[in-house]
Amino acid sequence: MKLYMGLDVGGTFIKGIITDEKGQSVIEGEIPSVCGEGLAESIETLADRLVLGANKVYSSLSGIGVCCPGLIDAQSGKVIFAGNLKLKNYPLGEILKEKFGVPVKVCNDANAAALGEAKFGAGKNYSDSVFVTLGTGVGGGIVIGGKLFEGYKSAGAEIGHMVIDRGGHKCTCGRRGCFEVYCSARALTEKTKAAMEDDTSSDMWKNYSYETADARTAFEYMDTDRTAKKVADWYIDRLACGLINLANIFRPQVIMLGGGVSAQGTRLTAPLQKILNKELFGGTAYAPVEVKCASLGNRAGALGAAALCM
Repeated sequence: MKLYMGLDVGGTFIKGIITDEKGQSVIEGEIPSVCGEGLAESIETLADRLVLGANKVYSSLSGIGVCCPGLIDAQSGKVIFAGNLKLKNYPLGEILKEKFGVPVKVCNDANAAALGEAKFGAGKNYSDSVFVTLGTGVGGGIVIGGKLFEGYKSAGAEIGHMVIDRGGHKCTCGRRGCFEVYCSARALTEKTKAAMEDDTSSDMWKNYSYETADARTAFEYMDTDRTAKKVADWYIDRLACGLINLANIFRPQVIMLGGGVSAQGTRLTAPLQKILNKELFGGTAYAPVEVKCASLGNRAGALGAAALCM
């Protein structure tokens, strides 16, 4: 039985897994992350613990996959830039390959999550999928013919920086009107708080304060509170715009939603599916596109990283 290790490097924790080719976990674990050039040492520590805990040796592994945020050169395994991890032009793949003596592959964390969901999660029954994360920002990845699409020099797909409102609100990337500006959890929270302040008679204002309202608040009250429904509809309308753009460009079989906002489940996917069915180019009779929530949660990155070597 071939085994693979997947390591998902975040700003707070490094999550790890050893799995077989079917995504069945042998062992999982995590340790606090370290920023800067000491990162490889932290990864080595977690890798050693996983191998020891699984009663294996490194020669039992067919490969190690690592994912982290930022711009990654997947060909060389170099982290070109990862601001949160304080890394620039860092040869992570080369260092780890030398230490572990097995093939090592490195990719962007959103790409890894997309691959994990495509192989083992909500997209496992489809050959073509798009994964969109709705968290602090908006990210994602694309799988075509069962293979991860990374683009030129493996730079990945910056889904969140597709413009859906030319000249709109300014994004952290410097452009205006980006998908991320309107559809991140942060954007939804800000819209909710603004609506609460404008309508202090709303149930949201009565039950939440400016400090406690978050991306769940509007959806929680959308069935009984007119102001909450306006916020939820505003968000769904803009999210649908971005998803239809992706559907028209890639025509995947499924678009999977991950990240905190996706916890709304059918409250989110049902209206999105209705809009997509109506506005998708050419309609849905010939090549429908399904919208559904991702299923792996925070395990998607590590499982996708492991799948890089499969």
